[in-house]
Amino acid sequence: MFKWKKLGLVFNPTNYKNNNWLNEFAQAPSVLEYDDFIRVYFSCRPKANEQGQYVSYSSYVDLNKNNFSVLKVGENPILELGKLGTFDEFGTYPSSVIKINDKYMVFYGGWTRCESVPFNVAIGCGISDDGKIFEKLGNGPILSYSLDEPFILSGPKIRKFGDTYYLFYIAGRRWITVNGKPEPVYKIRMATSKDTLNWEKYNKDLIEDLLNENEAQASPDVIFANGKYHMFFCYREASDFRKNKDRSYKIGYAHSTDLISWIRDDSKVGIEISEEGWDSEMIAYPHVVKLNGKYYMFYLGNEVGKYGFGIAELEGDLL
Repeated sequence: MFKWKKLGLVFNPTNYKNNNWLNEFAQAPSVLEYDDFIRVYFSCRPKANEQGQYVSYSSYVDLNKNNFSVLKVGENPILELGKLGTFDEFGTYPSSVIKINDKYMVFYGGWTRCESVPFNVAIGCGISDDGKIFEKLGNGPILSYSLDEPFILSGPKIRKFGDTYYLFYIAGRRWITVNGKPEPVYKIRMATSKDTLNWEKYNKDLIEDLLNENEAQASPDVIFANGKYHMFFCYREASDFRKNKDRSYKIGYAHSTDLISWIRDDSKVGIEISEEGWDSEMIAYPHVVKLNGKYYMFYLGNEVGKYGFGIAELEGDLL
């Protein structure tokens, strides 16, 4: 069993009121390491409009590499929202960045609003010289709906193992109606590429259900250590998960030797909700990274990161 020591809340977006696009939420933290600091990309929201609807932007915060204190908050979103009618007109959430040679590439979930259901999502891509402002490769997604994945492609995590790029993401399985409102069910999936532009979908769910067939899985994060691949992710019930902590997001774990067959073993996770405070209702969207010889988990707390993200340090090794 892993054992994670919580270091507390690190970044609370509600403390920063210098612009109109960052009001609350710091969702889906994703780390890029530099020589003397780390950059943590996240997704945030301005205030809702008069109809109570939100848009979502992605930006970053630079942290001290040793004590995780805040050095700088991004001055602008890393991506513009899409043009009228495009797949990312209303949101760029979440995002994952990788450095390839002297360029930075971002993969993100682009949100559009719908009529019969609240939203749909596909995966877009952008490129940058500095990791601060990204230019989209085009007005459409790089990975979108297909016969086997008819809606909600989101939560991309870009990784490179060997000479192959892997994109771990979630894909919608079905919408169910709960108290007259639609709720999505999605599962963890994977695609591979040799050039980051042309992707081949695996077209199978990677992680077995633990709760029931309507379990919603999200934020697949994969790291290689000690001869095998470790995946941390989050999962929840399909209904009554927003206010009921027993049905809300928890963190799960699986391991694999080939990235295809995964053995789920949530008993090894070693991190739970706190008795009180910012992560006492849920823990979600884990991202595990090795810094200064130690493993750290960045994760969201209550209301899916409305008040930011925190960090936990692994005591021991990933075995």
